[in-house]
Amino acid sequence: MEKSTGGWVNGFIGVAIFAGSLPATRVAVADLSPTFLTAGRAVVAAAVGWLLLALLRQQRPSLADMPSLVITAIGVVVGFPLLTALALQYVTSAHSIVFLGLLPLCTAIFAVIRGGERPQPMFWVFSVMGAVVVAGYAAIGGAGESCTGDVLMLVAVIVCGMGYAEGARLSRKLGGWQVISWALVISLPVMLPIAFFAMPVSFENVGVGAWVSFAYVSLFSQLFGFVFWYSGLALGGIAAVGQLQLFQPFMGLGLAAVLLNEKVSWSMVLVTLVAVVCIAGAKKYAK
Repeated sequence: MEKSTGGWVNGFIGVAIFAGSLPATRVAVADLSPTFLTAGRAVVAAAVGWLLLALLRQQRPSLADMPSLVITAIGVVVGFPLLTALALQYVTSAHSIVFLGLLPLCTAIFAVIRGGERPQPMFWVFSVMGAVVVAGYAAIGGAGESCTGDVLMLVAVIVCGMGYAEGARLSRKLGGWQVISWALVISLPVMLPIAFFAMPVSFENVGVGAWVSFAYVSLFSQLFGFVFWYSGLALGGIAAVGQLQLFQPFMGLGLAAVLLNEKVSWSMVLVTLVAVVCIAGAKKYAK
């Protein structure tokens, strides 16, 4: 019971950190290209992760762990950051954030495929219900938004669910922060040259807000958030704790309202309450 509770606490902290990712990305891509933002944040996070691994003398992953680390890197180091940065050139942060309501279902599906988890049938009822309610809210509130942005966000959610489940599975063996650190390190030979060639000719027109946002997505979204998130998934169960992501759209919308002056409606509050019920139900039938 203590292990499961610790997983849910760690998972919630991770979700709270991730909630600021899309608003911060929205601010950053106003002055920085999506390619540079994606590669640059990975390079910064990899440098910190590498330093932590060296200082704490962590054992290197085995060759058998490399495929899982590559899948994790594709999902959460390259795929999700790049696709969301591209999507946010077409849609608002508020619209993109609500797409994250589909993430718990995607994570649960990959938990079954790659993690070997077998939730009870009622778990899927609550999981699908939560996804439908949140995605429906996105569709109703997103009338007139770009189809290109929607497709990019949908693919981003799928690859992110894959990266979450794969990284959490490996965290049972290596540890949460070790998995994301190694995933960042192995991506460094690719991301460093991309960051160099995508770097703006001049940084004179890059505002303070863009740099603060870049720092947030580099350190918190790309590294520290995963310390809690992967630990939570490994301790409490990938499919179960993954349902906490239903909170993320509404945390993010709250931040968007405060930081970007975007409107928060009563319907958002109502959908949040429904999401809470779905999370509670999914937690009960997760095992």
